[in-house]
Amino acid sequence: MPEGAGRDDGKAARLLVVPLGTLPYAAALDLQRAIARARISGDIDDDVLLLVEHPPVVTLGRSSKDAHLVASDALLEARGVERFEVDRGGDVTFHGPGQLVGYPILDLKRHKQDLHWYLRQLEESLIVALRDFGITATRNAGYTGVWVDDRKLASIGVHARDWVTWHGFALNVSTDLSYFDLIVPCGIQGVDMTSVAREVASRGGATPPVIQGVADAVVQAFAHCFGLEAVRETLESVLPPHAEWWPTQRAEPLRDGSMGSVP
Repeated sequence: MPEGAGRDDGKAARLLVVPLGTLPYAAALDLQRAIARARISGDIDDDVLLLVEHPPVVTLGRSSKDAHLVASDALLEARGVERFEVDRGGDVTFHGPGQLVGYPILDLKRHKQDLHWYLRQLEESLIVALRDFGITATRNAGYTGVWVDDRKLASIGVHARDWVTWHGFALNVSTDLSYFDLIVPCGIQGVDMTSVAREVASRGGATPPVIQGVADAVVQAFAHCFGLEAVRETLESVLPPHAEWWPTQRAEPLRDGSMGSVP
């Protein structure tokens, strides 16, 4: 049985799964911080998983190097790509349409107070989920993330305060991989970025995956790996009324329907 957060009645603790649709990066970051503050204070008693798709954006983590952002500001602007420096671990990465981004806001005091364990559990969640699509994904020694042979399929970068996490994972589903030419992804020279769609097609798959289907598989695997019971919720039902967030920033529907229904 996965190590997880049990309740006094012996049942698995809940994971509140909140599909956000498409949301600008800045709004999602502010939302993560608001939920993390509420999780730390106890205003939110359950772990939360936000699922989102971002407009094109490059983010630079705490260990980013200037040389790893290949594109000039002018080129980023020409391609409609925003840029943010953020407080997560890791180097530079890209988020954009066709990519499933997950922001787990977990209290590791109810799981295991070990960030290395947490990173491995995130990787395992994605590895398990990808089996539903015939993809045998693995870890790559020395690097965080999820790989298929020498191709990188998912990036992971996290931050924690008082053992409450935010930031998370980015899984390329049907992402336009040319955007990664703007950067040195995760600071790894020569890395070949791939996507679920590309891997499925290379195996003769006739039906390209959609984000909703991949999100369903990820939610199920995530809940299992962390010993939680996934429950779909709306943002309004999760966020305390007094929480400080940008009330004018609301999610737009995904192109292929609502994302992240709980199996």
